[in-house]
Amino acid sequence: MRRTATLAIALSSFALANSQEADPVSDETLLELYKGARVCDVVDGLVTVGYVDVGVMKQDIAPLWRDVKTMEHRFAGIAVTARYGPTNHPKHPGVDLSEEENYQKYRDWRGMWYNELSPEPFREFIKPGSVVVIDNHDDNDTGSTGSKNILDWKEAGAVGLVCSGGVRDIDEIILQRNPVYTNYTKRGRGERIGRNEVIDVQRPVVVGGALIYPGDVIVADSDGVVVVPRRVAIRVGQIAYQELVDDMEGRRKFYEELGMEIDETVSGRETPQEFFKRLGLPENPNDPRRTN
Repeated sequence: MRRTATLAIALSSFALANSQEADPVSDETLLELYKGARVCDVVDGLVTVGYVDVGVMKQDIAPLWRDVKTMEHRFAGIAVTARYGPTNHPKHPGVDLSEEENYQKYRDWRGMWYNELSPEPFREFIKPGSVVVIDNHDDNDTGSTGSKNILDWKEAGAVGLVCSGGVRDIDEIILQRNPVYTNYTKRGRGERIGRNEVIDVQRPVVVGGALIYPGDVIVADSDGVVVVPRRVAIRVGQIAYQELVDDMEGRRKFYEELGMEIDETVSGRETPQEFFKRLGLPENPNDPRRTN
């Protein structure tokens, strides 16, 4: 038993160490670099550095809502991860809940479940620019995310949620304009008690077929969700920015020729050289002499 636990810890440490073979760069720099990034440009950036079909979530992980005027459904941020799974504990407090005298036993059982078996320990890791990423595949018909706790995460600084499913109060979440990307067919209706347990926090998770480590960059828009491993986040972000600026400039010419009203998707951005210099990054991300 002890050897198994030691091996598990060693493997976990190995996996986390491998995920962070990256240049030391702050979350703030990455958030600025990826601000306004598009999924398609980031995917192209990943391909450029050899990551073909890596980090691209399956197409069933999609936005619950879209607003192509404000683009508020889009986000880019830093992953905070959690994993929930189906419970292997008794699914009832051992009494007949239809009997009124057992109501307090139900309340005690419910409190135990939320406080001990299925709490939200990832909350303490959320800060401005975080993306909450929850692997809750097969955790029963559970609504681990609802209209109230998602506001709590937003208050802590979360810019969005990406999850396998398990979302409820969907009308209210849409009304509140909380950006959520999930598999809609896997939404959950029931609360967590008797259904799921928290397994891991700030450990690697898998959502939509993509592996996510805490600290990875998450970009989401109507094209879906893409995960950028931290170790290549600088170069991929720079390439994606170059692609974005080139696309904006090219489409703006068509806008002007066709008499279309200028919108923010073709509005001016800093030149890549100016932008990268301001962030203290290499001017050319594809220069073999670059040091990061």
